[in-house]
Amino acid sequence: HTKLDVRFDYAKRYLYGKAWLTLKPYAYATDSLRLDAKGMDIKAVALSDGTTQTPLTYDYADQNNLRIKLGRLMPVGTPYTVYIEYTAKPDELKVKGSAAITDAKGLYFINPDSAVKGKPVQIWTQGETEGSSAWFPTIDRPNQKTTSEISLTVPSKYVTLSNGRLDAQTPAGAGLRTDTWKMELPHAPYLFMLAVGDFKVYKDTWRGKEVSYYLEP
Repeated sequence: HTKLDVRFDYAKRYLYGKAWLTLKPYAYATDSLRLDAKGMDIKAVALSDGTTQTPLTYDYADQNNLRIKLGRLMPVGTPYTVYIEYTAKPDELKVKGSAAITDAKGLYFINPDSAVKGKPVQIWTQGETEGSSAWFPTIDRPNQKTTSEISLTVPSKYVTLSNGRLDAQTPAGAGLRTDTWKMELPHAPYLFMLAVGDFKVYKDTWRGKEVSYYLEP
């Protein structure tokens, strides 16, 4: 399971994040964990039991692989949760994509300073195939699957969209709001998505299911 709590610095084009990753060994016991995390500032890494956090040692010398020492041997099938506080700086990454997607920075700030008149201010993601690890630590492989809970703190005037269903909206002070989206079906990390912007939402139905269209006003 992946739980994320994120907010944005539009001026710097940064994402400030907190991640709780719940995993369990499935082949053999292990005392370490390697995560994909591209070009981030890592602020804290800890083992979390829900009430307390035990700091963990880690190596992040190459700015791509976050290698964490868990402090003890984790048996096969035993879940544990790692907490990571970080800053993602996608616009400062120097990574190449593919022929179809020419970069792999994962998170895109569109006109964040409103410098281009008439162009919308937006934030959105594009993770295929291994770009999501530019905005949150994960095992960034298409064959990995995880459920998710993503909380986004944004200016109240904006609309958000993410995986699954909108579970809660709460005031966050000073003209901000926190939206929490939950996805209860396991999905690959590259399918994690978020969008923030001045969208107009039109709701429809198809075969008893809600179908919503997010459009520019």
